[in-house]
Order: sequence, then C-alpha cells, then structure tokens
Amino acid sequence: MDHQQLINYGLKKTGADLRYPFDPETPVLFVANKMFALFGSFQGTPSVNLKADPDTVWLTRQTYPKSVYPGYHMNKRHWNTVLLDGSIGDSEILDMLDESYQLVCSKLPKSEKQRLSLQ
Repeated sequence: MDHQQLINYGLKKTGADLRYPFDPETPVLFVANKMFALFGSFQGTPSVNLKADPDTVWLTRQTYPKSVYPGYHMNKRHWNTVLLDGSIGDSEILDMLDESYQLVCSKLPKSEKQRLSLQ
C-alpha cells in the first residue's frame, strides 16, 4: 500500500477531497473541512496519520508496535501514524482509513452531514 493507492481509495468516499494545506509535498484527505488522512513520512518511511477511536487507539499500537505510533504532530489520543512499509496488510490499512473517515464524519455538524448526504 502506498500514498497514491490510499489517496485513490479515500477519494471514493462521499464528500472527500484532496488538499495541500501545509505544503505541496504533503497531501491531506478532507471531508468537509476536517482532515481524515495526512500523508507524509515518519523516520524516513512513507506514512499516513489516521484518526482512531480514543478508547481503542492503544490496541492498534500494541498490535503493530513497530508500524503504528502515536500521531506524529497530532493529538496522540486521537491519531495514529501508520508506516506504509508492508508490515501491515492492505486490508487492515484500508480499515484504518475507513475508521478515520467515519470518526470524522460522525463529528460533522448536522447541516454538513445533510449537505453531503451522510445521514
């Protein structure tokens, strides 16, 4: 799984779009005005920051201790940095991206959910 594959997958989600709010080398997937995937590198390895359920975020980190870290430059209670080095299966990474999208969508205002037909 690489950045482009994840971006292509994420862009298929309702209301998702790709932006570069930080610099031209850092793509970010948004739904409405909320990030759900931030692409970059961590310790020289391609990575993606994904929102995670704060009640279970620790479980993913324990399951993949060398591939999932507390969100780099993010709220560590709510975000994970996931290395894209092949150590985590593609389906698991896609599930993490799905969860991130769902968590972000669940916090959108009702009017925004209606606008995007998320309800």
